[in-house]
Formats: sequence, C-alpha cells, structure tokens
Amino acid sequence: MTIAFATSTAFRTFDEDLPLIQAAADQRGLDARILSWDDPDADWSTFDAVVIRSCWDYIERRDEFLAWASSVPRLHNSREVIEWNTDKVYLRQLEAAGIPIIETRWDIAAGDDIGSPGEWVVKPTVSAGSKDTARWHAAEDVYAHSAALTAAGRTSMTQPYISSVDDEGETAMLFIGGAFSHAIRKGQLLEPGEGVVQDRAGRETIDPRTPSDAQRDIAQAALAAVDGVL
Repeated sequence: MTIAFATSTAFRTFDEDLPLIQAAADQRGLDARILSWDDPDADWSTFDAVVIRSCWDYIERRDEFLAWASSVPRLHNSREVIEWNTDKVYLRQLEAAGIPIIETRWDIAAGDDIGSPGEWVVKPTVSAGSKDTARWHAAEDVYAHSAALTAAGRTSMTQPYISSVDDEGETAMLFIGGAFSHAIRKGQLLEPGEGVVQDRAGRETIDPRTPSDAQRDIAQAALAAVDGVL
C-alpha cells in the first residue's frame, strides 16, 4: 500500500508527529512518503491514500487548497469535509442541530450588542494557531478588531472569553472512523491585553486528558450532527 502524508513546506518541520508516522509506516512495510500539498511534481494519483497532516498554510490560500483537495483521487477526508471544517461558520449548523456552542456573534459592527462577559475573543472564521485572534477587555477593541477583519473581506466571530481556559485549558477529542480514540488538553494561548499576536506556537502545551462523560456525549452528538449535513 502506498500512502502520502500531505504537509506544507512552511510547517513541515513544526509537525513533530511526521517522523513518528513515517517510522510507524515503515515498521508495517508500507510505502509512505511525506509531501507538500502544493508540490508541483507530486503525482497524487499514484497513492492508494493521501492523508492530510499539517497543511496549515491553507488559511491564506484556502481556495487553492480546496481546489487541490478536489483534484486528489483518494483523499482522506473528502474535499466536502475539509471545506466544511476549515471555516468555523460550521458552528451555525451545529447550533441549529442542538449542539451547545459558546455564544457567538458574527461580523459585529460598532454599537452592536456583544453582551458584558468582561472579556471577549475576536477571530476570523478561517484561521489556525490563533492567527489574527485576540482577547479583549474593552468593547471598543472588540469592535475595531471585528471591523478590520470584515474590511479585509473575512468573516469575524466574537465570543465571550471562557475563563476556565486559563487553568483547565481546552479538551479536544479525537475520533477515527466514528469511534473515540483519545483526548488531549490544550493549554491557554491568549494572554489578556496583548492584542493580536501572530506567533504563539512556542506557548502551546498539549497533554493527554481523560474526558468526562458529558464531554464524550457532546462530542458524539456533534459527530452525529455532522453526518446530517455532509
């Protein structure tokens, strides 16, 4: 079996799991290669499977990335899943399906109601690694940040900052083939008062975590909801 793991030239060295994946494939006698998704010399049709790993430069080149995804014959996951998952407007569909989400306001403008949680997070809906994202105390900063994003033709989202993230972090649950595999804790990235910082990679902490039953139930319900829209 031949497998290609798709990465990006800019982020290949940041993906610490790639050497481990390559070694695991080698141990099992699989013919595996690591290629940049935009490599002009790559013939994706020659692989039995193409698995997306660290194509994180898609946020500046999403249309190009989705066009590439459409061209790969045996891509895991499908272009439809990738298109849905790379724009956080998917939260609207999850909310409509009854999945609890953090209260989100879209494309707010000066004077719009943003509640009074004390702190807010503003981000573009197409982003990764907290790029173009900030945590704000003042409503005027929230409005200005959202306005800058929408002026650039992007969709902005504004949410109350969840203070438990500072101590407990966030829980991410990974499912493979619809079955729960494992969970991780992602530590706090956003510092109060620092504004938009484009490189927070050095702060990231990821550790194993055992999710609660409630977290498992919500994650499973979200997967079921996605099955209904894709």
